Amino acid sequence: MPPRVPCYCHATDRQAHMRGWQTADIMELAGHTVLITGGGSGIGRALSGRFAEAGSSVVVCGRRESKLREIETALPGVRTRACDLSTAAARVELVEWVIREFPQLDVLVNNAGVQRRIDLTAPESWEHTHEEIAINFEAQVHLCSLLIPYLRTQQHPAIVNVTSGLAFVPLAAVPVYCATKAAFHSFTLSLRRQLAATPIAVVEVAPPALNTDLGGPGTHTQFMALDEFIEAAMAQLEAGSEEITYGFSEQAAAASGKERAQIFERMNASR
Repeated sequence: MPPRVPCYCHATDRQAHMRGWQTADIMELAGHTVLITGGGSGIGRALSGRFAEAGSSVVVCGRRESKLREIETALPGVRTRACDLSTAAARVELVEWVIREFPQLDVLVNNAGVQRRIDLTAPESWEHTHEEIAINFEAQVHLCSLLIPYLRTQQHPAIVNVTSGLAFVPLAAVPVYCATKAAFHSFTLSLRRQLAATPIAVVEVAPPALNTDLGGPGTHTQFMALDEFIEAAMAQLEAGSEEITYGFSEQAAAASGKERAQIFERMNASR
């Protein structure tokens, strides 16, 4: 599928598109210093490889040290750091460390996320629910807040927020995940508008369901191959799109309210 040409309906959108990281700079993925959260597997792991192969310096953080060691072996030169983004203290420590060790940092990729199936009619531990909210939404907002002052000092900075097609139409079996992604999508729109007068580009990546370990190994094997989505996403990124969608997420993002209600019924009819 060819890259989707973005439509800039407002003057501020056109101005944002013409800033630093977009246009010519966004087509050249080399020369950046990129922090990718949740980079141990799935989309984060794939993006780490693409940026590193293009010639950017890549720093990956994740909770599983075994996965981080695998990345260091597979992608020599990529730096990693174990970090639990569910806590504010860990996020502050991560930012202090990455700025100290990588002063050229100019791209933040907010990718970390967890997905849990929840029966809302049955009581469950609030700690688990809060952890999902903290990792999927609270951490991203906090990292943006911590890093925006620093990113503004860089020449071609960007924030890349990984949301989901489920931000537009939820899957009822994973209600907290869908709600956090909807909130993150909304936050990203506001963030882009508020940063329009700064050099920081804001890009949203909204994947469809993919064959990754999100939600647990083996739970998504029937969905789209990760490589197919990454190919399409990188093509759109290099073309300068600020909202990257593909497959289901492209359909859901473009759907009317009535169409989204119909999609919701089809998605959840047998669940």
